[in-house]
Amino acid sequence: MEITRWEPLREMEDFFDRFSRPMGRQFGRELARAGEWAPRVDISENDKEFVINAEIPDIKKEDVKVNVENGVLTLRGERKQEKEEKDKKFHRIERFYGSFCRSFTLPDNVDEAKIDATFKDGMLKLTIPKIESKKPKAIEVKVH
Repeated sequence: MEITRWEPLREMEDFFDRFSRPMGRQFGRELARAGEWAPRVDISENDKEFVINAEIPDIKKEDVKVNVENGVLTLRGERKQEKEEKDKKFHRIERFYGSFCRSFTLPDNVDEAKIDATFKDGMLKLTIPKIESKKPKAIEVKVH
């Protein structure tokens, strides 16, 4: 059995997020302001790399931008709302439209120049390779 650290504030944010999502609102870490939303991500790690899977359906590959600057990986894009149809009556609109931006601070042990991104079926997959961390070397200093 794995021991996990209890984070009461995070549990409260998760609770409010689950409670408010059916009403079309988000609280906690990702506030949904008018015209802004944030795609959900899964972040995993193995011995060789970190992997970020971002869920961004109904967005064209050309409308997604990924960049790395000063150790921060940023995803930007926009989900465009369909044109209003006068002969269609909407009963509920739960999906978010507009621009999004997600940023992640990268650890020191990654090779930023070799980050790879693939986009398929509304999923953006970022593969971030690790580099071998330099092991500290003890140097003896002679005292005179």
